[in-house]
Amino acid sequence: MTQEKIQRINELAKKAKSPEGLTDAETAERAALRREYLADVRRNLKAQLDNIEIVD
Repeated sequence: MTQEKIQRINELAKKAKSPEGLTDAETAERAALRREYLADVRRNLKAQLDNIEIVD
């Protein structure tokens, strides 16, 4: 995930907390960006776990 997309997620989160809130389009964009971010985090975690070697 690019730094620009992460920055956009943060902008939308800040706007959601403001009194004006988010529009329907922004809410949908935020949901899509969150899904993409979580998928990326899960993929990275799985890759790390797959590379772990247990030694007794």
